[in-house]
Amino acid sequence: MFKTYYPKAKEIQPKWYVIDANGQNLGRLASRIARILLGKHKPTFTPGVAIGDYVIVVNAGGVTVTGTKTRSRLDTKFYYRHSGYPGGLKEVSLREMLKTHPERVIRLAVWGMLPHNRMGRKLLKRLKVYATPDHPHQMQQPEPLL
Repeated sequence: MFKTYYPKAKEIQPKWYVIDANGQNLGRLASRIARILLGKHKPTFTPGVAIGDYVIVVNAGGVTVTGTKTRSRLDTKFYYRHSGYPGGLKEVSLREMLKTHPERVIRLAVWGMLPHNRMGRKLLKRLKVYATPDHPHQMQQPEPLL
């Protein structure tokens, strides 16, 4: 009888990857990052097990978006949040978000592609996003990912 391989926690050796977001499309970049965080690029992928790797994204402000032809996607996409009070709905356009907090744009795009449960929150902690080309993770010796 064959047995299904189930990876143990001590067998998992996560790698570190660095991705330059300058000039890359937001959706394609986010789906690639989510795939690495989930571990779907590994032959030992198992659903429900955090087997993925760490991802460092630099130059988050240089990400590009595509969208509708009549109006720019930068002005038609909005991020919403609510304070919990009546009339407390806040909205920020993609253009404003890229100016003020470009790292949040990538983080929110990746979060939308991860499972919304305990495992997804754990995987999102493995994502490190920086607006500049500098990052404090040189000791982990990240591999560049094209």
